This record gives sequence, structure tokens and C-alpha cells, in this order.
Amino acid sequence: MEATARSQEAKPAVGKEQVTLRKFDLSDVDAMMVWASDPQVAAACRWDAYESTEPLLAFIRDVVLPHPWFRAICLDGHPVGAVSVSPTADPCRAELGYVLARAHWGRGVATAAVKRAVAAVFGEVEGLERVEALVDVANRASQRVLEKAGFTREAVLRKYGVTKGVVRDMVMFSFINTDPLVE
Repeated sequence: MEATARSQEAKPAVGKEQVTLRKFDLSDVDAMMVWASDPQVAAACRWDAYESTEPLLAFIRDVVLPHPWFRAICLDGHPVGAVSVSPTADPCRAELGYVLARAHWGRGVATAAVKRAVAAVFGEVEGLERVEALVDVANRASQRVLEKAGFTREAVLRKYGVTKGVVRDMVMFSFINTDPLVE
């Protein structure tokens, strides 16, 4: 763990202006495969690592493209992750999710992407007042992303959900439409 922390510290930080968001298209399948097939990335996600591009292409076609707010996180125009804001049963709330290729962990890319997503989504989704994010209590790096992006840590939800067959405690974070955007 200590060696991992040191290697991540040595990576150059990425400025917010270098991170862009755009809609996905089918030609992004190979770029998405980089993080979607990585077992270490998938370990922190609800899905299992993809083993081939065929099911991932179907996921892009059937889930990503029709999704109301699913964006590629790009560096130099090349997708290195994804961020989504998904509607909930209550139209004033939506749930944020994000994933990033391991090569870009610890460089500020996820934080910049979350900031950009929050800045955009309130203007694009009518009636949206709250964006919330649930993070596994053990995932401190993801919690830090949200904190640096201006989200408020609200509560630990004990035994909140099952991920990959394990009941987990989750931390609830929120950003509401009156919160100041973090630069």
C-alpha cells in the first residue's frame, strides 16, 4: 500500500482545464476496454471486469448511448473514464457515478471531471436540485474526490447495499444546486 501511495504521488497532476467531458460513441469501445477490463478498477465498481469487447460494445449501445447523462472523461480528447448522472424515482434528485482508468488515478482527473459534471448537469436537467453519490466506506480515494469537488459528506449508511455478493456500508455525499462550485 505504501509503494502504491508513493507511485501515485509521483504522477503529475492534471489541471481541470485539461479534462473534458463529451458523449460516448461506439468507436470508444477500445478506450473503454482499458478500464472496463481492469480487475483493480472493477473491484471498486458494481460490475465485473469485461473479458472481451463484444459485451462492452452492447453495453455502450444499449445503456450508455440512450442514457440521459453519461459522458466520457477525456484527456486530449481521448476517453480515460466515464461519469454519469442518473435519474432517481424523485425528479429533484440524481445519482452520480464515475470510473477512471487506473493509469490516471491520483492525478486529479476524477475530481476535475466531477466538478465539470456538476457544473453542467444542473443547467441541463430540468428540476434537478440534488446530485448524490454513494461510496463504499472503504473507498477513501473516491470519498476524497467528492470532498475536493465540493460535495458534502452526509452520513454513513450501515449495511446499505449488496455489491458483488457482500453487504456493505456506504457513505452518502450530496451536492445541491445552491452549493458553490469549487474551482
